[in-house]
Amino acid sequence: MKKLLSIVVVLMLTLVSFMPALAEDAAEVAAIKQRGKLLVGVKADVPSFGYQELGGEFEGLEIDLAHKLAEVILGDANAVEFTAVTAKTRGPLLDTGELDLVIATFTIKPDRILQYDFSKPYYVDAIGLLVGKDSGIQSFADLAGKTIGVAQSATTKDALQAAADAAGMKVEFAEFPTYPDIKAALDSGRVACFSVDKAILMGYLDDTTVLLSDSFAAQPYGVAMKKGNVGLLSIVDETIAAMRADASMDALVTKWNLPAVDWTVVDQYGVDLWAAAAELAANPTPTPVPAN
Repeated sequence: MKKLLSIVVVLMLTLVSFMPALAEDAAEVAAIKQRGKLLVGVKADVPSFGYQELGGEFEGLEIDLAHKLAEVILGDANAVEFTAVTAKTRGPLLDTGELDLVIATFTIKPDRILQYDFSKPYYVDAIGLLVGKDSGIQSFADLAGKTIGVAQSATTKDALQAAADAAGMKVEFAEFPTYPDIKAALDSGRVACFSVDKAILMGYLDDTTVLLSDSFAAQPYGVAMKKGNVGLLSIVDETIAAMRADASMDALVTKWNLPAVDWTVVDQYGVDLWAAAAELAANPTPTPVPAN
């Protein structure tokens, strides 16, 4: 029995030692190396994560993470080409192969795990509410009958609708392509509230607005890539794990003035979300049959 256990342990260690090599030999990784450039979709309108002034360089935690991945894969942190994406465009650009990775406050959800390969989370946030300081709105309950501005194709609308249903209140939504568009709508009074993840809202907080204490639906962010790119996924996961181990990920969180990450919570999402995705794959929701 001891001999059998020893053999199993040796085999497992051998497999682990070969994983990086297998990842580097994967077709998608070889294609990146041949191109000499990592193609990454990032946000351009999210301060501290992915932001670009007009004509300027991209900056933020996710930009720094992309540079680190380029260094690991290509040996050059600057061998990366950024494309600005929104919640609506990031998935299609992965689907068409125009991007290798999307690092763009992309919330990991079980149904999305079935569409794309996601790294384990590198940050966790929660949906928040930004309102006018003089609006008289002090909590989510005060938004009954009012319009909330959200991003197109984001998870925000579903989370807030569920909260409204649970509270027995009615809210309306207006969807916008970019965060600056939502902020402009809030400033002009077209919406009563700007809602997205709290860390994102902090970048739009000013003298005329206030961030409410309400929080909804934790939002774990992951690096996304085309389904089946397991070699690239292995490299990304290993890089994030290494950055956590040497505290360089925490250093980025501090650098960009973001709330500290509770990695215990992150690790739990790394288990629960994939378990939920496996359950969803095994028991998909039946597609309704159209009535004749």
